[in-house]
Amino acid sequence: MRNFSRRGFLTATLVAGSAAAIPGWAGSASAASGTPFTLGVASGDPTPSGVVLWTRLAPDPLAVDGRGGMPDQAVPVEWQVAKDEGFTRVVREGVARATPERGHSVHVELEGLRPGREYFYRFRAGGEISQVGRTKTAPPPGADLSSLAFAFVSCQNWYEGFYTAYRHLAQEDLDVVFHLGDYLYEYGVGATGGVRGVRLPEQYLKETFTLTEYRNRHALYRTDPDLQAAHAMFPWMVTVDDHDVENNWAKDISQIDKEPDQDREVFLQRRAAAFQAYYEHLPLRRSSMPWGPDMRLYRRATFGRLASFSVLDTRQYRDDQPCGDGEVVGCADRLDPARTMLGAAQEEWLLHGLHRSHATWNLVAQQLLMAPLDHDASPDVQSFGMDLWDGYAAARDRLLTGMVEREVRNPVVLSGDIHRSLAAELRTNFDDPNSPVMGVEFAGTSISSGRDGADQDRLGQTFLAANPHLKFHNVQRGYVRATATPQALTVDYRVVPYVSRPGAPVSTRASFAVEAGRPGLHQTADNPPVGVRSIPDVASELDHLAEQQPRRTAP
Repeated sequence: MRNFSRRGFLTATLVAGSAAAIPGWAGSASAASGTPFTLGVASGDPTPSGVVLWTRLAPDPLAVDGRGGMPDQAVPVEWQVAKDEGFTRVVREGVARATPERGHSVHVELEGLRPGREYFYRFRAGGEISQVGRTKTAPPPGADLSSLAFAFVSCQNWYEGFYTAYRHLAQEDLDVVFHLGDYLYEYGVGATGGVRGVRLPEQYLKETFTLTEYRNRHALYRTDPDLQAAHAMFPWMVTVDDHDVENNWAKDISQIDKEPDQDREVFLQRRAAAFQAYYEHLPLRRSSMPWGPDMRLYRRATFGRLASFSVLDTRQYRDDQPCGDGEVVGCADRLDPARTMLGAAQEEWLLHGLHRSHATWNLVAQQLLMAPLDHDASPDVQSFGMDLWDGYAAARDRLLTGMVEREVRNPVVLSGDIHRSLAAELRTNFDDPNSPVMGVEFAGTSISSGRDGADQDRLGQTFLAANPHLKFHNVQRGYVRATATPQALTVDYRVVPYVSRPGAPVSTRASFAVEAGRPGLHQTADNPPVGVRSIPDVASELDHLAEQQPRRTAP
């Protein structure tokens, strides 16, 4: 049982206090004028013996040159880790170098900590002390855990909505958080920051292409206090999706009809810039440090014998979307067994790791909806989005069949991207609704992308009618909270009624349980929020799925 007030600690991490009250270090509190810690602190990629600690020095986070107001020289940054938030029991401390080559970001890879323990951390630079962060190591290998609490999130478009969901997420009691992509959006923010209603420099009115532009876009997002609160409370594991670079990119191929980076070399330069800025702003290990346009993001985290998470990358190694991308009727190319979503090496790594896992729950944390999603309720017409796993149907079948052949225990897919909450049962033969269920998928909605959303819309009704394996649909914003035990996995869809203004309450829209050894979804609660319109403006709600491309028939 934790011996501190979560609400009190959350407030302490974000509100200025007396640095003199914290033993060991003298200096000014992080909320003082001129602090270099304007982007907060974070931790990530927990192991039984350690975790990554992150911050970035940026006294002027939105400086036009992308340097955050820092000089063109390395700066020493002290760090401390303690057993208590008052830092009376410091267990590790040291000095890191924040260099201009890495945007003056700091990534401290801690080792030698005790497994399954809660720790607190902070930084000091230039006489200023950062906010206090809380983190937790993974449990010992082979530990028999009674429970594990986690959440997953995705798609946080800064100008389309306030990050109220993160404020509520920070109040949860969790061991780890997974971010499944679209940490930022590359499009122009707009002169007034969309719903934020703030004046921004001209550089934010255009799409991001250069390292400076990606750095500034990340910095803009990271100034949000609710996002900082969620990062400060839990260790995160993150992976990219398309908008972290460019909409619907695939491998070394830019989006169709997109200038100026249709040229492969120009696009790879853009990808390199986006990956470097991504690394500079998130708590990633050196093993994920980008090398030019390449970045190793697929990796695995194990929590005792209870849960194993395989975090995937569905962008860097995939073939180009078939039939010109978009929503398509027909398209034989999507059934080509030679096509890949993960690339041969990652696919082999995934199946091999799942086969060798001794965990009760084997969870695959990835970006795109894996279950088929027919967009047409007509019995004799099928229409699928080519950017989803539907565009790589043979690769999906190979992966799901591979799980069955390897007798993977309790496979669960966690997905983002789609700006909707979905729950589906997975089969090796989706054409036969009576075929055995081999696993389940939970897709989470966006934090803010898509604006306010609604409880239901016409497209959702079509999805439910056309896809019998789909058991739940909702179009509000929020996050997914889950608890794993040796007996069951319970999942709560947590939603907010609006993001176009701050201060929204949170509620549980629906809850599901999956019994260990018995694949299938059991809905345990269905609590629609009060006062939410039932049919939204469909044109604004569907722009993400359509990607502004007309529905068409494949040649």
